[in-house]
Amino acid sequence: MIHPHALVDPSAEIAPGVEIGPFSVIGPEVAIGEGTWVGPHVVINGPTRIGRENRIYQFSSLGEIAQDLKYAGERAALEIGNRNVFREYCTVSRGTAGGGGVTRIGDDNFLMAYVHIAHDCRIANHTVFANCASLAGHVHVEDHAVLGGFTGIHQFCRVGEHCMTGIGTVSFQDIPPYLMVAGNTAKPYGINTTGLKRRGFSAEDLAGLKKAYKLLYKSSLRLEEAIIEIEGLVRDCPPVERLVQFLRTEGRGIIR
Repeated sequence: MIHPHALVDPSAEIAPGVEIGPFSVIGPEVAIGEGTWVGPHVVINGPTRIGRENRIYQFSSLGEIAQDLKYAGERAALEIGNRNVFREYCTVSRGTAGGGGVTRIGDDNFLMAYVHIAHDCRIANHTVFANCASLAGHVHVEDHAVLGGFTGIHQFCRVGEHCMTGIGTVSFQDIPPYLMVAGNTAKPYGINTTGLKRRGFSAEDLAGLKKAYKLLYKSSLRLEEAIIEIEGLVRDCPPVERLVQFLRTEGRGIIR
């Protein structure tokens, strides 16, 4: 299933059922899992490990060295899970020593055309990156997050689970779970009601998350005071606990 015009390093580990298109280049220390499809004109450099049943479209570049002036040639890797889609011209960099040496992408993520994932990022599962969304280095994106087209996330920021950004959003701070955000710079516009309904959140869950949102963004409470009030909602609305955990974890400060 390897096209005769593809260049595959002899040391690369290519599992059964992998298809590699013409003019693609697979470098040393690359491992590709069963059932993965690599289209034409793709470049994958190692150390890179790719799981099962991924689809990697033309002109994508995976596992290239970090776009970081501090990178000094140290060994660093890219790890990709299963059933991810990388559409045309996606770029994903390997890690650096300053970020643990690994860029990691989980399972079932959908990266549309021209998406960029920089060094040392951590992408969880079931996320969607619309066209031209970009992450700077060391960004963490949690499960089911949806980044609108041309979204830009500053280095070391966190993007919480089940949140959604509008087109052209630029965030220099952490985005808490469950939110709808938009603008440059990013501002909150309520909870991601439609997305949460699609993922099975109950009416009671939505009501509790809306109360938490109002305490965080619509009250006159300071952040610590708001968190204490939000903690009181956890018993009746378990999803609020994840919001509290996020707010209690040190980061770049939340959008507010």
